[in-house]
Amino acid sequence: MQIDKSQIIDALKSKGDSDKADQADKELPDKVDTDEHADKLGKLGINPGELLGGGELGGKLGL
Repeated sequence: MQIDKSQIIDALKSKGDSDKADQADKELPDKVDTDEHADKLGKLGINPGELLGGGELGGKLGL
């Protein structure tokens, strides 16, 4: 699944993780593939399963 980087950054900021949001902005491509970039998402504290399953972060992304 592909997600816009801006949506991930916004979700991190809404959780109060500004440092991780800045890191995501630097490290992730504009279109983030949850499978291809799972390791980077994990380092940012983002669980791709939550993104796909509509967990807290997934809800903020409208998934």
